[in-house]
Formats: sequence, C-alpha cells, structure tokens
Amino acid sequence: MDFTLSPRSQEYLARARSFIKEYIAPVEEDYFADLLAKNRGGDWTQWEASPLIEDLKTRARSAGLWNLFLPDKKLGAGLSTLDYAPVAEATGHSLIAPEIFNCNAPDTGNMEVLWHCGTDGQKETWLKPLLAGEIRSAFCMTEPDTASSDATNIAATITEDGDHLILKGRKWWATGIGHPRCRILIFMGVSNPEADRHHRHAMVLVPIETPGVAVKRMLTAFGEYDEPYGHGEVWFENARVPKANLLLGPGRGFEIAQMRLGPGRIHHCMRAIGAAERALELMIRRGVTRTAFGKPLINLGGNRELIADLRMAIDQARLLTLYAAWKIDDAGALGAMTEISAIKVVAPNVLQRVVDEAIQMHGGAGVSHDFPLPALFSMARSLRIADGPDAVHRGVIARLELGKYKGLIDAQHGKG
Repeated sequence: MDFTLSPRSQEYLARARSFIKEYIAPVEEDYFADLLAKNRGGDWTQWEASPLIEDLKTRARSAGLWNLFLPDKKLGAGLSTLDYAPVAEATGHSLIAPEIFNCNAPDTGNMEVLWHCGTDGQKETWLKPLLAGEIRSAFCMTEPDTASSDATNIAATITEDGDHLILKGRKWWATGIGHPRCRILIFMGVSNPEADRHHRHAMVLVPIETPGVAVKRMLTAFGEYDEPYGHGEVWFENARVPKANLLLGPGRGFEIAQMRLGPGRIHHCMRAIGAAERALELMIRRGVTRTAFGKPLINLGGNRELIADLRMAIDQARLLTLYAAWKIDDAGALGAMTEISAIKVVAPNVLQRVVDEAIQMHGGAGVSHDFPLPALFSMARSLRIADGPDAVHRGVIARLELGKYKGLIDAQHGKG
C-alpha cells in the first residue's frame, strides 16, 4: 500500500488550504453571528441563501476549487478517493468550506448516484445544475416508524400506475430539504415486495414541487435547526412521478444505497479529522493563554498527557481512513467493507472525544456560541448515527472477521 499523494492531489490540497485561510476563515465567525442574530427558528420558508456564501462559491469556482469530490476529470477534479481524502480533511477545519467548494453532503452523495446511475436525461435535468451549484438536493431514506439503520426495513412504497410511479410514505432526517434552493429529492421505497430483502427497494428522483410531497417540519439537532439546510420530515402522499425518474430499475435501491455510502463515508471521516484538528488547536491555544491557580491551564490536571493522547488518536484515525481510501481505490467499496465500517466508528468517536476535552478546557465558554465547539460536538455525535450507527458498523466488522473462522465455528456447532 502507498499513501503518497499524487502531484495533482498536493496541488489541490495547497490551493484549498490557501483559499480557506485567505477567504473563508476571516469571515466564518461573522457569518454564524449574523445567522444567530436573525434567529428565524424552524420556519424554513423564511430561510435564505447567504449572499456571503454565494459570493465565496463564485470565487471558489473561478479558482477551480469546485466539485473536488468527483473523480471525473471533466465534471470534477478527477481525484482518486485517496487523493481527495486530505482535501476533505482540509475542508473539515471549517464548518462552511464544504459548501463553498460544492462538496457538501447530501449533495455529494446524490451527485455521485446520478453520475453512476443516472440516464442521460436525468443527468442533464438534475446532475448538471447540482454540479453547477444552482440547486440543492435531499436524500429521503430514513423513516420515523422503522429502524432505518437496516436499509432493508424501509417501508415506504413505490407502486406502478401506467407510465407513472405512485410514492407513499413518511421520511425524516432529510438533510438539506429546508434550503431555499433544494429542488430534487431521492426517495427510497419498496418496489418489489415479493423479492428477497436486498432486492425489494428502488430509488426514484422526485422534484420537491411534486403534488403530494409535503415538507411538514424541520427537526432540531441538539436544539439547533441547522439553518439554512435543515433536517426535515417530509410526507409522500400518493406523489406521482414518471417512470423515467426511476434510478437503474426496480429492486436496485439497496445496491444504490451501498454504492452511495462507500466513498461518502471517507469524505465524512476525513472532514471529521479536520474538525478534530481544529478542536485540538482551540484547546491548546486556550490552555496556553489562560491561567488558573498560578499556572497555565495546559499544566494542570494532566492536560499535557491528554494533549498527547488526543494527538495519537487523531493520527491513528487519519491513517486508518487513508488506508480505507486506498483500499477503495484498489479493491472497490465491496472489497473495503471492513475498513469503511471501521473508520465510520473510529473517526466520529475521535472527533467527539477531542471536542469534549476542548469544551472542558474552555469551561463555560466552550458550550456557548462564542466558539464553534458546540457545533463540532453536534457534528460528531450526529455522525455516529448518520450513514449507519456505530453498532451496525461494529456488527459488519464482526461478521466479516468471524467469517474467516467459518470452518472452526461450524465444527464447534457440529460438536454442540
């Protein structure tokens, strides 16, 4: 294995870091202060796309820092999974950089689905404006009435009616659906109820203005609505779309879901590592510059040893994630299932630990909006659920590991 970055990756990494330092970091605090002052709450119909963000997106696109996640040299940066990983980490130092580079979830995953699975017509209608940053999207898979960590549990339905499909079901945690530019949804539902559990579902493209699609509310995450993106509950009440909106075909929804979540987990985890680096920096700066009981905070209560532990944890998580990225490029997502699940457990937990300790170092200030730590903690804790909770990924790893000992296990059962 070789984690050496290509010259192309090194170039993009240097340019992304420079752009963040020069244009994003100086305005990020003011951006969130302005958002907080407006305090529009959960009424997403009043949310607005920030002119500041839009200006920065225009500047980033002009600088060629656009769609960096997509391995297509014409439509994106043409970076491999491994080459994009450190760039994703760099964007993780900022809470707004991913959107400014058009590398923000859930759009990245939805664009990858369209790039891999879309027809020419679907790509022209939806992928093209998503890649241009003209519209946003949402992914409607999770349901309030089923344990959606098991994708085969999804109960919403897709029924054929002539040349159309009828969609029915309730979805929630549809991230991004509150954005004023959200125009297209990807809906997952049961299309083949008699098939085996991995071939029962399909995915369909649904314009948000389709009759029968009703956004009911925005959900809070740790009391925050995440304006202007939001996490919505949306009902599909006999929503009717053309059959041409079907992705790949009936019964292939689980296949698409697995494809969508592989590289996306690398992106999430490397951004989490970038966020952990930022939290550690804030922690150290606080510890060095504040004094209590006649000593810098950094010299109290075992904090120096704690800094060492956090440094080791971040570096271990980074190496594991780079290994997973390399293996995806080498063997494909199916060949890297253990590694993908491993990073999805490790990276968010490392981020959560680092942020928690950084909050502790900051005292009361650490849980206020004066610092980005509450937002980073919410990100870490939510990421331990999104794209598969810790327990599910541990289960995958255990199943694959125990599979190496199938003969021994079968023999033991035979003796029993």
